[in-house]
Amino acid sequence: MSEERSLNFLEQIIEEDLAKGANGGRVHTRFPPEPNGYLHIGHAKSICLNFGLAQKYNGQTNLRFDDTNPVTEDTEYVDSIKADIKWLGFEWANELYASDYFDQIYNFAVALIKKGLAYVDDSTAEEIAAMKGTPTEPGKDSPYRSRSVEENLQLFEKMKNGEFKDGAKVLRAKVDMASPNMHMRDPIMDRIKHAHHHRTGDKWCRYPMYDFAHGQSDSIEHITHSVCTLEFIPHRPLYDWFIEKLEIFPSHQYEFARLNLNYTVMSKRKLKQLVKDGFVRGWDDPRMPTISALRRRGFTPASIRTFCDRIGIQKRDNLIEVSLLEYFIREELNRTANRVMVVTDPLKLVITNYPEGQVEELQAENNPEDESAGTRTLPFSNTLYIERDDFMEDPPKKFFRLGPGNMVRLKYAYIIKCDSFDKDADGNITTVYCSYLPESRSGGDSSGLTVKGTIHWVSAAHAAKAEVRLYDRLFKVDDPNNEDGDFKSYINPDSLQVVENALIEPALASAKPGDRFQFLRKGYFCVDPDTTPEKLVLNRTVTLKDTWAKEAKKVKE
Repeated sequence: MSEERSLNFLEQIIEEDLAKGANGGRVHTRFPPEPNGYLHIGHAKSICLNFGLAQKYNGQTNLRFDDTNPVTEDTEYVDSIKADIKWLGFEWANELYASDYFDQIYNFAVALIKKGLAYVDDSTAEEIAAMKGTPTEPGKDSPYRSRSVEENLQLFEKMKNGEFKDGAKVLRAKVDMASPNMHMRDPIMDRIKHAHHHRTGDKWCRYPMYDFAHGQSDSIEHITHSVCTLEFIPHRPLYDWFIEKLEIFPSHQYEFARLNLNYTVMSKRKLKQLVKDGFVRGWDDPRMPTISALRRRGFTPASIRTFCDRIGIQKRDNLIEVSLLEYFIREELNRTANRVMVVTDPLKLVITNYPEGQVEELQAENNPEDESAGTRTLPFSNTLYIERDDFMEDPPKKFFRLGPGNMVRLKYAYIIKCDSFDKDADGNITTVYCSYLPESRSGGDSSGLTVKGTIHWVSAAHAAKAEVRLYDRLFKVDDPNNEDGDFKSYINPDSLQVVENALIEPALASAKPGDRFQFLRKGYFCVDPDTTPEKLVLNRTVTLKDTWAKEAKKVKE
């Protein structure tokens, strides 16, 4: 049964608008990423919100790339953003670009100049910053603020024609240098950039600032509900000012709290640093919070959508536990992932009374949570590999695995008893010798014995090898943004451990990139795109249990 939930504040606003027939009864949202990096889990929340609102109220959503800075933008980012949105399960009504509107936005600027509401300023960036004042002191008028309309029109056309160098002049809105809102103190609308644009090529050498393009693009598209994050609250009066002075469609902005996750960073600038400086292996490194990284790590679209839905829409910033995101993928994979046996730290085990050379086919269920998943056969022989930490030479009382004289069940197979073991010259256990009870076979056990421990294994003669990448949290502190010094100094040195030659059961050898599994007693894993016919590579998506919760509790105690 689905849980009933109350409307969030945006749904309440939309329902009120629909009730009074605002915007002609339309709901039209947009998702407006800047194509200067890969999308992360915070963007996923915005995607789910914008597309979800439109779906709920029979509206539509535009995908609009706010591509106003040619220096930082690239078609690689455009393509990755489109792929991520589709992977999450959403389709946009229109694919648009702010650059589609550069001519129109240029004309908007000319219209404001003609109204005496914009002027060309020759001041340097430093001079403009100094004239802005402070939050408690008003700014000072630029000496160029009183230029005539005719002079401003001529200079702005020369800016467009490429007659000035980068930084020589800017176009500013003539608003209020004494406004308590710093964004209203004659903000820059347009600047000179002799740079090649990924869509418009070399047509333009001046480009609108984000604040002059963003709101106007919403208006041009007749967006009814422009949903932004909280940092845009002080920008809203400026957007409204432009709309009012230009007398264009009054698109209205609403703000919600962005998603912040602990044990990671969400700043695109910081994520770029991690990639550029080689702290991770790219934007889709499974330790990154990007959507492409989560996909590669083994997260599903449904788990991310559920997570975004459950955390809700807030008006205040807060830090969300990454363990909640991990909870939803665990819940899904517990239902859907087939179980397999993989040994990451092999210890040889010989069953001395099992006939040498004999191979038995055992039946194993693929998923106890899903009967339709069926069964598979496992080869069983007298020489196996088990996990090294499933054996102890001198086990404590509550150690229910293997030790001298102890009995355990081999999963899907027999009960065995440890009789002896070998050590090398350094004291390391090299081989464990056991005897088995022939009458204790799983599914037909007539031994009458009950053992407390069950361990997994692979047959030595039939096991294949694989590389297993054990991913963990990228940072070792809860909020690296609030720590002293360089955030990169808090990177978790154990965020990736590679097991080069893990031993896998034969059925797993044919797995394809994207396939997901539960390694019995280990966690959930996904086949990585680095996989080749010669080498299977598996990424740990998440452990079986939240081990970090236990560690955090220890620290607090």
